[in-house]
Amino acid sequence: MAMLRASPAHGARPTSHPLVRASTSTSSPWRRIASMISIPSITRCKSNDRSLSLHHPLPRCCLSLRDSCKPYLAMPRDYEEVLRCLSSLITQRTRGDGANRGDQFDLMFDYLKILDLEDAISQLKVIHVAGTKGKGSTCTFTESILRSCGFRTGLFTSPHLIDIRERFRLDGVEICEDKFLDNFWWCWNRLKEKTGDHLQMPSYFRFLTLLAFKIFLAEQVEVAIMEVGLGGKYDATNVVREPIVCGITSLGYDHMEILGNTLGKIAGEKAGIFKKGVPAYTAPQPEEAMKVLVDKASQLSISLQVVSPLDPGQLGTQHLGLHGEHQYINASLAIALSSTWLNTTGNSKDINLDQDNLPEQFIRGLSRASLEGRAQIVPDSFAQQLNSNIGDLTFYLDGAHSPESLEMCAKWFSHVIRVDSLNLEKQSIKNNYIRKGGHPNSPGGKEHLHILLFNCMSVRDPQLLLPRLVNTCAHLGVKFHKAIFVPNQSVYNKVSSDAAAPPADAHQSDLSWQLTLQRVWQNVVRSEQDPGDISEYDGSLIFPSLPLAIKWLRESALQNRSTQFQVLVTGSLHLVGDVLRLIRK
Repeated sequence: MAMLRASPAHGARPTSHPLVRASTSTSSPWRRIASMISIPSITRCKSNDRSLSLHHPLPRCCLSLRDSCKPYLAMPRDYEEVLRCLSSLITQRTRGDGANRGDQFDLMFDYLKILDLEDAISQLKVIHVAGTKGKGSTCTFTESILRSCGFRTGLFTSPHLIDIRERFRLDGVEICEDKFLDNFWWCWNRLKEKTGDHLQMPSYFRFLTLLAFKIFLAEQVEVAIMEVGLGGKYDATNVVREPIVCGITSLGYDHMEILGNTLGKIAGEKAGIFKKGVPAYTAPQPEEAMKVLVDKASQLSISLQVVSPLDPGQLGTQHLGLHGEHQYINASLAIALSSTWLNTTGNSKDINLDQDNLPEQFIRGLSRASLEGRAQIVPDSFAQQLNSNIGDLTFYLDGAHSPESLEMCAKWFSHVIRVDSLNLEKQSIKNNYIRKGGHPNSPGGKEHLHILLFNCMSVRDPQLLLPRLVNTCAHLGVKFHKAIFVPNQSVYNKVSSDAAAPPADAHQSDLSWQLTLQRVWQNVVRSEQDPGDISEYDGSLIFPSLPLAIKWLRESALQNRSTQFQVLVTGSLHLVGDVLRLIRK
């Protein structure tokens, strides 16, 4: 680990089907497939209870929930009602609205007073993490390490993929429905009683942050790992005045409509979580961003330490639980945060923190870490249920949504599809079996078709995102045969527990953004072609809903058993969550 000390002073044509907009090439294996398919219109979790002996008494605000999960008063227990309440807190302003910046941050302290949490949260031993890329992964590694060391952990991350409860994890497991409901109504009722025209209810993310504090205090966690939602300085999680340690993951261009359009401005917002006297670590950063971080650390008289990527050899025979080359930086930052937390809180006595060798607990934590929607591979269960050939349709899911993270996603996808193809080939050779109709020169006797399923928020610039993804894959020898663009199934102004139904009239769906993405895609792909080359790789489709796109993919796979469909789903964590919902139903 290197140390950096701050110095003191310082036009698509529609296909024959009305629900699909397509761009087709003159020679493509998809022409045969498309012509064959018609598209019609279309309990509770286990308890997290665990008895612990802590060094501080339970705060007064939590006494009512310490020993049981009885509901506060006799409020409604319907989970859908809770989701409706949460949806009512989502503001209708656009993210680019300048009023979002700061947005009366000090109101968070008023809410804490109402909930009697202001003094209580100072008892939490918090690890606070900000950054552009890798926040969730770093927090997940950190939680897994400290849980492997025997501590009761609380983890607050965002966004969720399928269920809101994913944001609140106790000992690595999302909070059970009973405890979530109890804590929700406890906070909701008190805030409703004390707010009104003079003080509005907290916005969506602020309420969730307050709820996280309440849950972690009620559950008496020994360490709370808090991921910043957006930025840092004005983020709701920044009400923590004295965290044990702070971390900054890799910085890049994201949320520029709020944080600023330079790396320096973005870094300044992220550095807002630094606190005087609190150790701080960072992943390696571009020079412009690093200078701002160092200056901020200098102003607070703290040293800023820069971590180096973890040497895979330190894991022995194990591998990181989260995949991708970039995860070695996130793992190294998690190791630094965990080690500092152990030393600062006086909990390192039984753990050998040898700088040359990772403790066995750390290795176990790093290898068992898991986080859905990041470098995740999911074979389609629907095809398996129909006894189709294994591997016909596989989804590769990664919620990358910035230029830098999409480059990392492209590297991961290009690597794993080669590994998957080799494994399929070995399996076929072992079984002395080449699938009928397959291609003898293709691994496993199968033709491989790489498909991109993509969407991103309209505040992002697809001309920065798609070229980074496509060009990185092309450089590594991977080309997409087809790109599919769809609107997200979930909506930003509603919290739901299940996949939403397709639009009642798919013909009326607003696909203007998807058409924009398609045009960018066509320009990127064609700029890579040789003049006069008619390529099979520039086709694209637009579907008015995600279920229709999934249906098309499944029917394509079922009617083309000799083809392995490898679908990369990326550009939005919301899209990734929507796909997971649908393919698991």
